[in-house]
Amino acid sequence: MKFSTFLYFAKFGVRTILFRKKDPILGTIIVTDKCNLSCRHCSVNNLTGVVHPYGQIRGEMEQLYAMGVRILFFCGGETFLWRDGEKRLRDLVIEAKKMGFLIVNAVTNGTFPIDLPEADLILLSLDGDRERHNRIRGETYDLIMENIRHASSDNICFYMAVNQINKDAIPEVCRTAEDMEHVRAVSFNFHTPYPDTKDLALGREEKAACCREITRMMKEGAPVFNLKSAFPYLIDNRFPTPCRQCVVMENGKLSICGRCIEVEGLCESCGYFFVAEYTLLFRGNLRIILEMLRTYLKYI
Repeated sequence: MKFSTFLYFAKFGVRTILFRKKDPILGTIIVTDKCNLSCRHCSVNNLTGVVHPYGQIRGEMEQLYAMGVRILFFCGGETFLWRDGEKRLRDLVIEAKKMGFLIVNAVTNGTFPIDLPEADLILLSLDGDRERHNRIRGETYDLIMENIRHASSDNICFYMAVNQINKDAIPEVCRTAEDMEHVRAVSFNFHTPYPDTKDLALGREEKAACCREITRMMKEGAPVFNLKSAFPYLIDNRFPTPCRQCVVMENGKLSICGRCIEVEGLCESCGYFFVAEYTLLFRGNLRIILEMLRTYLKYI
C-alpha cells in the first residue's frame, strides 16, 4: 500500500471515530447478477440476468467517488461475464484507478481466465477442498486451480463462505492459499442465511469452532486476511449493523452496507467478517485498529 493511500485512510478513520461520522469509504458496484454457476449457498444469482451498460456503471462509479468512497469492489453474479461492446471487466478496473479510487478489487468464481493485474485484490471464491467445493459450486475446482496457475499477477485472495458443507475444510483452504503461486491470502466469511439457504447456516458453537481453527492456522503462519480480534463479535453476532461506511450500488439503487439489508432479520445473522471488522474499527476498537493496520499493510 502506498504511503499516501495509508495516510488518506488514517485521516478518514480518525475523523470518523472522533466525530462519529457516517460517510462511506467502501463501495460495491454490482455489474451484473448473471452467473454461469448456481451455487447451493447463493440467493442472488441470475435474478434478472441483466448486464448493466458501461455508461451506467461509470456513472455509478462517479457517484460513489463523489460520496467519498475510495475502496471499490466490482461484484456479480460473475464479474468476468460483464461486457459492453469491446469493454471488459479489466477496462472497469483501469477506469476506476484513473478516476482516483485508491483500492480497486474484483470478486470472481474463478472459472474464467484471470487476467486482471491492475486490481489490488481479486477475491476468488474457493469453498473447500475439491470434494466439498464441488458439492457447493459444481465440478469447478480443477478448472479454478488451472486458471490460478495461469493467472497474470499475484493478487488473488481466496474468498471462502463457511457453511454446514465445508466447515471442516478451513485448514485445506489455508494450506492451498499458502502453497499456490499467485495467491496472496484467504479471507473467510460465515454463511449469511437468506430465507432459502437457512439450512447451511452455522450455530454459535460451530462458529466458535471455526474461529478456533482459523486462529490455529494463523498461528501456523497461514496467510489469513481477517482480524481475529473480531472473532468473538462474529461468533455471537454482537457487532453493530449495518455498516454505514459501506454502500452497494446495483442498477442505480444505493443500499447501505449490503443489498440484503431489506431482508427482514438478515442483518442480525450477518456472517460477513469485513462488516464486523469495519463497524468495530469505526467505533474506535483499539485492538481492531492495530490488527487492521498490520493486516492491510501486509496483504494490500
